[in-house]
Amino acid sequence: MLQDPKRYTITAALPYTNGPIHIGHLAGVYVPSDIYARYLRLQGRDVAFICGSDEHGVAISMKAKKEGITPQQVIDKYHHIIKTSFEDFGISFDNYSRTSAQIHHDTASEFFKKLYNEGKFIEEVTEQLYDAQADQFLADRFVTGTCPKCGNEGAYGDQCENCGTSLNATDLINPKSTITGTTPVLKSTKHWFLPLDQYDAFLREWILKGHEKDWKPNVYGQVKSWLEDGLKPRAVTRDLDWGIPVPVEGAEGKVLYVWFDAPIGYISSTKEWAQREGKDWEPYWKSNDTKLVHFIGKDNIVFHCVIFPAMLKAEGSYIMPDNVPANEFLNLEGNKLSTSKNWAVWLHEYLQDFPGQQDVLRYSLTATAPETKDNDFTWKDFQARNNNELVAIFGNFINRVVVLTNKYYNGEVPAPNAFSEIDEATLTEMRAYPAVIAGSIERYRFREALSELMNLARLGNKYLADEEPWKMIKENPERVKTQMYVALLIATALAVLSEPFLPFTAAKLKSILKLEGDFGWNDINTSADLIKAGHVIGEAELLFAKIEDETIQKQVEKLEATKTANKAANKAVVPQKDLIQFDDFAKMDIRTGTIIEAEKMPKANKLLVLKVDTGIDVRTIVSGIAESFSPEEVVGKRVTVLVNLAPRALRGVESQGMILMTQNAEGKLVFLNPDTDGVGNGEVIS
Repeated sequence: MLQDPKRYTITAALPYTNGPIHIGHLAGVYVPSDIYARYLRLQGRDVAFICGSDEHGVAISMKAKKEGITPQQVIDKYHHIIKTSFEDFGISFDNYSRTSAQIHHDTASEFFKKLYNEGKFIEEVTEQLYDAQADQFLADRFVTGTCPKCGNEGAYGDQCENCGTSLNATDLINPKSTITGTTPVLKSTKHWFLPLDQYDAFLREWILKGHEKDWKPNVYGQVKSWLEDGLKPRAVTRDLDWGIPVPVEGAEGKVLYVWFDAPIGYISSTKEWAQREGKDWEPYWKSNDTKLVHFIGKDNIVFHCVIFPAMLKAEGSYIMPDNVPANEFLNLEGNKLSTSKNWAVWLHEYLQDFPGQQDVLRYSLTATAPETKDNDFTWKDFQARNNNELVAIFGNFINRVVVLTNKYYNGEVPAPNAFSEIDEATLTEMRAYPAVIAGSIERYRFREALSELMNLARLGNKYLADEEPWKMIKENPERVKTQMYVALLIATALAVLSEPFLPFTAAKLKSILKLEGDFGWNDINTSADLIKAGHVIGEAELLFAKIEDETIQKQVEKLEATKTANKAANKAVVPQKDLIQFDDFAKMDIRTGTIIEAEKMPKANKLLVLKVDTGIDVRTIVSGIAESFSPEEVVGKRVTVLVNLAPRALRGVESQGMILMTQNAEGKLVFLNPDTDGVGNGEVIS
């Protein structure tokens, strides 16, 4: 671990521009990285907080084909949505770039050419799947087939999403092209590979020995597993028409593999920032007194801890990351977040439903962050954290302090008298919080850091509750001046220390307290008078608003609607039966009718005994619908009846026909009934 670095380069995983940003992305990568960057800036550190859109690769091509637009239109659409979402939620990147930018194309091409010229790649001719009808090689995601491990018939050419096994497209049983639906053939093609096995000793020394103590167990364990399985050469080019062209002769129609080009996006984004700010970019990537930290999700651990470091080592002039504090996955209401299934809380939609409440989501996601294991976001927990913590603890303390200061002193900060032992103890505890919270942040324990911030608010609430200035004002108004001064110091400390976690709240609180100038992190424990006597604060404003049950219920219903839609979309269609002749159909006499009586069949959970007016007669029909409908529900229902079905005795009752029904996406029985007025009982359906 680098001690006292001169500068920090902080990278956040480049979001893929085939869809918007959801809460899983925010919790896993962008809120923790933003907390870290904001904290370091408050410490007066030199920080480059870098990110950008990942805009190449096969998923973009697939999205473009699906939507009938060009890849450029796809990335332009989602780059704008993603960038705006980050801005709306206060993710304070120093630069947010995109891999379609010319500076990135140039940087990635130069990186490849240097390794190519120095003989760091292996050139091989391999056989890959080729779609003869489409006249193109098939990238992994353009191939589906049966997984050789679990038998899942919908596995992709790079991974089976059923069992999680990593695959090669050629491993699939009965592969099919997703472009034309035809069976691909094997065809020879030339590609360049990075021999990862040659960097095995370096990676073992650097990570397994060098970072055993300071890297998170989930990260360290995954890297160790990869190394123990044995590293193999990995292709850095592929046959595709979307991406950065391979910059060497004989590579026509080939692009840089997205896993190779994307992490170089951190470097090109840093270059872009440095050019704009008039800085030299190289120290941020090549100086040994720079601390490089990658914030990612667990699905990117291998790329940032094995592959990208091997690339940097091969190039020779770059530093290695000091830490890669990857988070696990966040689930939503017990189910895995999924862009394709729309099982997510999208940031742009959240702000439509909760305008001005960015910090509530930032708080909730930090408090439940999947730092060492997968965790679950629920709307009920979100509501509870807002109402019971932000409103009842943080907001309540600030409101009492501001209201009482305005009530007693017309908003003017009172001059304190002698401090009591309780005052001194409270202020000593307050001044300890910057170091306590910093210690957690420095170890990437953001949940713990947030908890300590709330403990500071609890300290303020306890102090007011114990001291009761609203009672003391009648007995000893001079004592109240000191009490309110102490409370205002705690409020000021909260305004500074909350900024990494709750930037919008911190700004609002500073506005209420009329705090001007730049407060540093350590001003809390070094400045004698954070807020001076005679300073005039503003009127009270609520920092947080209570969230009602009805608001949360709407979000739950929104997710339930998504679940229903997914079931409908994924419901297997029953195959068509064997062909029949018209005469076969004509033998069936199907008529409209009305249920006029209904009762449960004794000792039978599934059966109802119905009296049905068929227009011909009133007859008894036994129907297996009792688990879906009560007798009271079906009386008066218009129904469709097969009237010439041969009678059949069921539990001693003769059933004279069949009610026709189907099922909806949730498996619930639904009557097939005439929905037009004026259709009487007995009408023939033909």
